[in-house]
Amino acid sequence: MAESVVAPIASHSATQLPIVGKSEVRPTWCPGCGDYSVVASIEMALKRLKIPSKDVVIVSGIGCSSNLPHFLSSYGFHGLHGRTIPVAEGVRWGNHGLTVIGTGGDGDGFGIGVGHLIHAMRRNVKLTYVTMDNQVYGLTTGQASPTSRMGQKTKSTPTGVIENPLDPVSLALASGATYVARGFSGDVKHLTDLVANGIQHKGFAFVDVFSPCVTYNKVNTFDFFRQRVYKLENAGHDPSDLGAAFQRSLEWGDKIPIGLFYSVDKPTYEDLEQVLAAGPLAYQPSGLKGREKLLDEFV
Repeated sequence: MAESVVAPIASHSATQLPIVGKSEVRPTWCPGCGDYSVVASIEMALKRLKIPSKDVVIVSGIGCSSNLPHFLSSYGFHGLHGRTIPVAEGVRWGNHGLTVIGTGGDGDGFGIGVGHLIHAMRRNVKLTYVTMDNQVYGLTTGQASPTSRMGQKTKSTPTGVIENPLDPVSLALASGATYVARGFSGDVKHLTDLVANGIQHKGFAFVDVFSPCVTYNKVNTFDFFRQRVYKLENAGHDPSDLGAAFQRSLEWGDKIPIGLFYSVDKPTYEDLEQVLAAGPLAYQPSGLKGREKLLDEFV
């Protein structure tokens, strides 16, 4: 076989390159919004893992939470509503040497974007998807979202929601995600651990975060969750047991679990795609004459 001319994927452990931190753009969320804790947890997780800024791409869709890529000093892509996952997959397959993180909200991810999410999870693409789940559409001033609880009164449901809410954790488990966790914005340290472990996981890592909207959701507040959440690791849960994970995912009431529901090692999409075996596509020879001129038209 001809010798490959693909550039190697760099190791992060010994690098002295700049690590992801805060950008010059200040967050624009309402004071007290749970999303401040989420951006902090992603920043701290990347610092803990010492991944250089140049090797991180954060992708988002549309919504309050989807502004997150602006606030960190990594590469970012602020995409279309519900299209976080296809963009993240494209980045990942274009250069699977990168650390790719998708961020968004319950409306963006579990409404218009849910079809993309299901297929990315069943493919076991190696990326991390963090959702800021506040049970309303915050950006458009408080309409009911796919995770709003039945009976909840919102701008679009003044007499109460009449639909059953979607359960993101159960959906992820059924769709084939190989790392499924839930965090809470009121516990940044715990959330940082979940995000960091998700980034390190070899496969699709899903972290759903209870991230209260302090402006438009007066039901699912910080106090609401503080009175109810308990950590799975303190309850003897075995994250290798898919059946037990499903049972825990259905708990909602006086007690609501957070933590790692499920984790398993399986081949990723990148492992199984023969084209990627030669290395990141970004470094493979294209075989096209004048490709630089062609690419310049899109830059």
